[in-house]
Amino acid sequence: MAKKAKKTRAKAVKAKPTKKPRSYKLSKQNKIILGSLLIVASIFLTLAFISFYFNWKDDQSLLTEFGERNEEAKNLLKKFGAQVSHFFMYKGFGLTSLILPFLLCLKGLYMFLGMDQKGMLKKWIWGLVFMIWSSIALGFAGSKQPLLGGLVGYEMNDFLQDYVGMIGVLLLLLFGLVIILVRLFQFSPEDIGRWFKNKSSSLKTDFKRSPKTEESEAPMTLSLEPEDETPVIIDTYTHKEDIPPLVEEKVDDFEVTIPGEEESEDLAMEVEKIVEEKEEKKNIADKLVDDFGLFDPTLELGNYKFPTIELLDQHGVTGGITINQEELEENKTKIVNTLKNYKIGIAQIKATIGPTVTLYEIVPEAGVRISKIKNLEDDIALSLAALGIRIIAPIPGKGTIGIEVPNKNATIVSMRSVIASTKFQKAEMQLPIAFGKTISNETFVVDLAKMPHLLMAGATGQGKSVGLNAVLTSLLYKKHPAEVKFVLVDPKKVELTLFNKIERHFLAKLPDSEDAIITDNTKVIHTLNSLCIEMDNRYELLKTAMVRNIKEYNDKFKARKLNPNDGHMFLPYIVLVIDEFADLIMTAGKEVETPVARLAQLARAIGIHLIIATQRPSVNVITGIIKANFPARIAFRVTSKIDSRTILDASGADQLIGRGDMLYTQGNDVTRIQCAFVDTPEVEKITEYIGSQRAYPEAHQLPEYVGEDSGTSIDNNISERDAKFREAAEVIVIAQQGSASLIQRKLKLGYNRAGRIVDQLEAAGIVGPFEGSKARQVLVADLVALEHLLNNEI
Repeated sequence: MAKKAKKTRAKAVKAKPTKKPRSYKLSKQNKIILGSLLIVASIFLTLAFISFYFNWKDDQSLLTEFGERNEEAKNLLKKFGAQVSHFFMYKGFGLTSLILPFLLCLKGLYMFLGMDQKGMLKKWIWGLVFMIWSSIALGFAGSKQPLLGGLVGYEMNDFLQDYVGMIGVLLLLLFGLVIILVRLFQFSPEDIGRWFKNKSSSLKTDFKRSPKTEESEAPMTLSLEPEDETPVIIDTYTHKEDIPPLVEEKVDDFEVTIPGEEESEDLAMEVEKIVEEKEEKKNIADKLVDDFGLFDPTLELGNYKFPTIELLDQHGVTGGITINQEELEENKTKIVNTLKNYKIGIAQIKATIGPTVTLYEIVPEAGVRISKIKNLEDDIALSLAALGIRIIAPIPGKGTIGIEVPNKNATIVSMRSVIASTKFQKAEMQLPIAFGKTISNETFVVDLAKMPHLLMAGATGQGKSVGLNAVLTSLLYKKHPAEVKFVLVDPKKVELTLFNKIERHFLAKLPDSEDAIITDNTKVIHTLNSLCIEMDNRYELLKTAMVRNIKEYNDKFKARKLNPNDGHMFLPYIVLVIDEFADLIMTAGKEVETPVARLAQLARAIGIHLIIATQRPSVNVITGIIKANFPARIAFRVTSKIDSRTILDASGADQLIGRGDMLYTQGNDVTRIQCAFVDTPEVEKITEYIGSQRAYPEAHQLPEYVGEDSGTSIDNNISERDAKFREAAEVIVIAQQGSASLIQRKLKLGYNRAGRIVDQLEAAGIVGPFEGSKARQVLVADLVALEHLLNNEI
């Protein structure tokens, strides 16, 4: 029995082994791996966040298309970076989100280097507190730029202001700053007092010592007496209370003799006077300007006369806007009563009368939420029984809320009144455009060169064609034919035909084109690609001239600092106008969109500007690439809020009243304008007036473009080769660049002849086939190989 008991006890002891406690500590290898992962993640977030501020507009449309591989994001870390940065920077804490990758990097470095992580939790807590406080502070300071503080900072600032106001939020932010400085940075008010105390004491000491120093200072004396071997004594400037020991040095006997000193008394020396050479302050360019004056591009048509104001009609408007006091009072009463019904009090109301719309600015009583008034848009429209009520809450730059109400009797804004205005006549702009008049009855003038491209959209019959005529008329009244050229694309074939009369003055076209107004889709594609070639050629000229934009280039050319023998010439602005862009996209698609997008992205600096109009503002016509490169947009009346958001990225175009009523934006602010009315007979009279004057021999020639399916049709017939064939071949081989523009510049040939020579070079095997906008490949390595090739042909 005793033995059995012992066995049982032994089994019991074996059956209960001691359990080792689990360890949650990371091994050294895992710390290195996790630390490096955190460092990489911090770098990832930093790059994504920084790239977000430059590319968020381009990547906005891709946030819902994460799985679409054909669309490429502009963010440095592509779609994932765009998604992550949008979450943290836009929906999160804005600019202060950069604190998060800093904390991750700090944590990763501590783990990677095996450092003691004591106090790391405190750093994270205060880092997050500082991030939240900074987000609210940026939201408070940059209320007009919500991206600074992100959605969190913006909403929290808005929430706090509703309860404590701006002053209360400012005081709370200051109190939070004191907490952060004291707890995080160990700040103490005693440090400031100690600093001021030390500063004042040092100033007092300097003031007391300054007079004594003057008395105690003695001039430095240097005594050299080698004969008696007396010591050299150097007495430095010292204070009386702190006199250092004298420095003693022994100086040996010395004797200085000057060779020829005895003879110098008898021999006289004559020193010839040096004549300074005169410096020429003026260079060759300045001399040319003094002799001939600045280059005048308008000299060829020096007798050109600008259109007169009498060519435009007044359209029955002889005076200003008539004020209907009864209508104003009636609308004011209805607005006030409607808001009172919803318990919204008004502290102040003011009316600004425009040609077609009156703006009522109201200041609500304290405590009224803006969104409450915004939601009453339909109710106010019902009470006023008016079409096109638009509420602006709040008006940018003002502390008021705007209610735009159409006038019962609209006033026509004539093109004559806009052109005759002082604002347009004295506008010092590169390409001034007078669109019409604002609600405050001011002439609205903008610079197309600063836009730099314009997108117009609206439903059929709402004023797009009139708007295009207003743009072209403004430029015709302000610019000389040598300064601007138009490339007009009219798929409908009837809208822009009147401008055929000014073909040799203002229009540009392809060399082989008969009509200056482009209506065929194939020629549209060729024209757009030709403009791309023109853009590349102009950038090459800017590169050789070492300037950055067309204005600097033309100024340098006018000052005669560029040599025409090197291919330099005065560059006119080129304005591309497409009347119906949707039709081109439907028929040609990518063949049109690609060159348009390329021009929109790159052509601003070299003076090519685009104006695109469409009556179908859908996303497949106005794509993300088009919208990203057309910051200036005009919206006439559309039928739905979706179309309005497609054009303006905001609603409001669906509330317009038509007949030229439009919204213009070039960024954040939206301006309501009544477009100036210019009728077809007026345009006809203007074009006839210009067309009857002396003109250039032909329309401005765009570079020749050969489609991808086109090759050379010239046989390799030596007898039919151009006289400049051999020189052109040598130019191409030396430059190793096969382009017609190079031959045109170097040999001073026309573009058509240079293009024929390029075809002959291709037939001879010197250059490769056509490769779109790229230069042709040169198949001959050097001049020796060229000579060998040409000699073997004979």
